[in-house]
Amino acid sequence: MEVILLERIEKLGTIGDVVRVKDGYARNFLLPRKKALRANEANRKVFEANREKIEAQNAERRSDAEKDAKKVDGLKIQLIRQASNTGQLYGSVSARDLAEALEAEGHKVAKNQIVLDRPIKAIGVQDVKIALHPEVSVTIHVNIARSPEEAELQEQGVDVMAEMFEKDVAGFTEERVEGLEPGEIAPEPAEEGEQAQA
Repeated sequence: MEVILLERIEKLGTIGDVVRVKDGYARNFLLPRKKALRANEANRKVFEANREKIEAQNAERRSDAEKDAKKVDGLKIQLIRQASNTGQLYGSVSARDLAEALEAEGHKVAKNQIVLDRPIKAIGVQDVKIALHPEVSVTIHVNIARSPEEAELQEQGVDVMAEMFEKDVAGFTEERVEGLEPGEIAPEPAEEGEQAQA
């Protein structure tokens, strides 16, 4: 299906471009959200008549988004979550969680503006893109940790998981005595003086 774009859409085009898209994408996403019009003669005339108004509205929304972008760009968010010893979260961090964390910091960002390819499922520091407008996007830093102390270490660039596994390697290991049954205690080694008497 051919459509006329009413706003810039990444990897598709800018305002006024006539592009061919799959029917389902047009019917289910572009048309209901008023991001495009069907490309027929009547709609082309309507678009050309309103082009200046549409472009002016877009410029206004873009300038508002640029103001908001200055407040949000480079923001650091810390989330404390439960995780396993391997660093896998019990659950995941979704766009909604990030939107709520940003709102707690005093920034109004809709969850559909947060660009996450897939939910975050491990502890660590990650950069997340936020598209405040089709032409304005910023990056925030999300620090997910099991405790505030761990979050502070991660903020300093310490790989918490690597540190933890290094400690495990240095731990105490008991010597194995051959021939013992499970649960049986190894006999104490005899002193040299006792061996001479026997």
